[in-house]
Amino acid sequence: MRFLPHTPADISRMLEVVGLGSTDGLFTQVPQALRDSASLDLPDGLGEDAVLAAMAGLAGLNQTGDSFQGAGAYRHFVPAAVSQVLSRSEFATAYTPYQPEVSQGTLQACFEFQTYVSILTGLPVANASLYDGASALAEAVLMALRVGKRRRRVLISRAVHPQYREVVATYLSGSGEGEIEDLPIDGQGRTDLGELAAMLDDEVAAVCIGYPNYLGVIDDLAAASEAAAKAGALTISVTTEALALGLLRSPGELGADVAVAEGQSLGLPMAYGGPGLGMFAAREPFLRQVPGRLVGQTVDQEGRRGYVLTLATREQHIRREKATSNICTNQGLATLAVTAYLGLTGRRGLRELALLNTARAHEVAGRLKKEAGLAPLFEPFFNEFVVVAPGGQRWFDETVASGLVPGVRLAGVGSELEGRLLVTVTETTRDSAVDRLVAALAGGPDA
Repeated sequence: MRFLPHTPADISRMLEVVGLGSTDGLFTQVPQALRDSASLDLPDGLGEDAVLAAMAGLAGLNQTGDSFQGAGAYRHFVPAAVSQVLSRSEFATAYTPYQPEVSQGTLQACFEFQTYVSILTGLPVANASLYDGASALAEAVLMALRVGKRRRRVLISRAVHPQYREVVATYLSGSGEGEIEDLPIDGQGRTDLGELAAMLDDEVAAVCIGYPNYLGVIDDLAAASEAAAKAGALTISVTTEALALGLLRSPGELGADVAVAEGQSLGLPMAYGGPGLGMFAAREPFLRQVPGRLVGQTVDQEGRRGYVLTLATREQHIRREKATSNICTNQGLATLAVTAYLGLTGRRGLRELALLNTARAHEVAGRLKKEAGLAPLFEPFFNEFVVVAPGGQRWFDETVASGLVPGVRLAGVGSELEGRLLVTVTETTRDSAVDRLVAALAGGPDA
């Protein structure tokens, strides 16, 4: 498909209308010195075989190794059928489905995505979709402030991903609508419920709890939700590893009013930080406050099933002052990937995969305890856990240079956890990589 459809004759006629002799005239406002320095010094073109050889040479420069990184981005196997679906031209070139008569495929995929999110979160209303888990949390906080009206305080557990907390702080600093307060962590790696009870009052709009949290721990979401509800505040559950929702009780079942998650685990590859996918679900009373867009199912005049944009709260659709968000213009391809992945995996398959991840992580933790003398600091956990690293930054850098990334050095959670190691294990973790990890953590700085 051509993305530059104008013929030379079309361009000539348009230039004639605006009174220009060439397209260069469109850039006269840019200083000549900048235009001169912006020229592209490209070599002559190559044939296909030469291009493939050159790209293979560049790819050969990549360093490969074993990694136990996680902390919000996870390596999982993605069936080839997912990329095959994405490669279909009607999806790959689709834009926001404003016109239902020509967008039924995209709209149906969005509707099915919403259905999957609703099932996973246990909440009846889901959108399609947001950019990533961090911006989804920020949008949920803004929604809670709108719903809470005069309530201005937002309590966020320190066990929520620190980068998510930074994104929320950035959103609020621009709007000036609320104030963030940190909820402390107890000695078990969970949100301190005693401190939560002491901090709750009629000024709190929302309580944000990780599920599982940044430390891999299963926080007591039910108790936190109950305490928040008594104070009239909304509870927002925050999940960075969406696969866990295939095993754990749903946030809605545990009392959460809003559930947000990063959907990258469910069919999206790890690709230098993107793409991500923000999952967002809420209780029905907040339907008209949900950001982004919602796709609905209906029937046409002949009784045939069809899909439409039921709600679109972006400022491109409604008055700016009434808009709840200007986001999610073209997350459709990422949404489709997650929909295809969940459709292929199914309810039982997702649960079995989640169980496999949990079992594999606990197996590795057991080996570290037995062979390296390093027990997980906190339990229960899903597929990532915290241990004390045997060395400091220098040991970590040397281990990475050897081709093994032993995990993520914690920062931004609390001084008592600074430099601790967050280790992630998935179904893709090889036995040989585990052997290297155990040796590195047992041997310390000289490993």
